Amino acid sequence: MNYSTGVILVAAAAILWSLLGLAIRQIEEAGTWAILFWRSAAMVPALLAFVAWRKRKPIVPALRATGRAGLMGGFGLVLAFSGAIFAIQSTTVANAVFLFAASPFLAAALSWVVLRETVRPATWLAIAFALAGLVVMVREGLALGALAGNLAALASALGFALFTLALRWGRLGDMMPAVAIGGMLSMVVALVMLGLTGQPLIVPARDIAIAMAMGAGLLAVGMALYTMGSQVVPAAELTLITMIESMLAPVWVWLLLGEEASPGTLSGGAIILGAVALNALSGMRRKPAIPPMA
Repeated sequence: MNYSTGVILVAAAAILWSLLGLAIRQIEEAGTWAILFWRSAAMVPALLAFVAWRKRKPIVPALRATGRAGLMGGFGLVLAFSGAIFAIQSTTVANAVFLFAASPFLAAALSWVVLRETVRPATWLAIAFALAGLVVMVREGLALGALAGNLAALASALGFALFTLALRWGRLGDMMPAVAIGGMLSMVVALVMLGLTGQPLIVPARDIAIAMAMGAGLLAVGMALYTMGSQVVPAAELTLITMIESMLAPVWVWLLLGEEASPGTLSGGAIILGAVALNALSGMRRKPAIPPMA
């Protein structure tokens, strides 16, 4: 595979992921945990099929090979997936996706604290800018009554950061088995939470169909495209390309649903995306310490 093909695959993955907010907006009755269960129920078989095709070997050994790192990363994805669903249901899509973009900086900070990895000065500068953007957005959320959604979005970003940290700690170059484990754990946690909260698992067939289409289509196919493209695209450039998701997600809901972003959301989001771009551009010539990952 050449570089151009890799860029196209990663960009296609980002475009697919940008439709997740719009899809969740189409769900009428299902709550966070029901959506998480049905989405994961469709995502896991699709991911396992891709892992089996790609590795040309039995699935169970591939899952076991992730070890404790895969299990820890899976729990991080439970937080990431559930936080993202709740955030999009509770605040604007623009708010949610811009706050999701803080994940790389949370991962850098956690790697510095836990793994003692060196953080470049440019990354610290980008983190400072991103924090300023977070303050703008979360403060406005407090004023508009959307604080819970904003905090859930930050929790989702933290979950993805924990997933990345687990992959770094376990030196796992292939993220797909760990993502599949995260989907399995998400189903278990969703069932437990449905039992504790009394929310129904059996929701309207339309909601189930949308959730499963998200899992098997947008998420699983996007992950497969990203995984293949990331083999030939440098890690720093991956961050830039996947910013397509954050840029397009608010556009879809604005064009099709008329959902507008507030000035504070746009300002804070622009600061965060600018920080992500600064960090990625500054790291393009730097050799990654580990294989590319989400």
